[in-house]
Amino acid sequence: MHVTSHEAISRDQEDAVIAQALGILSARALTPGQFMKDPPTAGQFFRLRLGEESREHFEVAFLDNRHRLIAVERLFSGSVDGAEVHPRVVVQRALSLNAVAVMLAHNHPSGNPEPSPADRMLTSRLREALCLVDIRVLDHFVVTATDVVSLATRGLM
Repeated sequence: MHVTSHEAISRDQEDAVIAQALGILSARALTPGQFMKDPPTAGQFFRLRLGEESREHFEVAFLDNRHRLIAVERLFSGSVDGAEVHPRVVVQRALSLNAVAVMLAHNHPSGNPEPSPADRMLTSRLREALCLVDIRVLDHFVVTATDVVSLATRGLM
């Protein structure tokens, strides 16, 4: 497929807008209370970070005792249809950052935002592992380029 310079400029402009939106959402996330009081904003934050990826990635937002963002990190990457996630690594990183709570997110490159049985099982395993060290899982988002599904909102947590 041949791409004209007009299309390339449009893509560059879109990328600049996405980067600006990520900056705005990151600033909101760093405002005390904002990130956790507005799950749709948190979901959109992860959608912008992960939605366009061609491979599956798993990210974690680590939060302090007032649910302010400490860090967001991509801990695992996989193929077009899965990423292997190790609860031990998530627990270790949460402890090293002194996090009290976390929000989980991963993308579905297929474009289908529906949580799979494996997604629900992983969420349960991570909740159990983190609970052992008094760290709460507040939500798990499944994102695509156009959609966000919150497992907490769906009652799947």
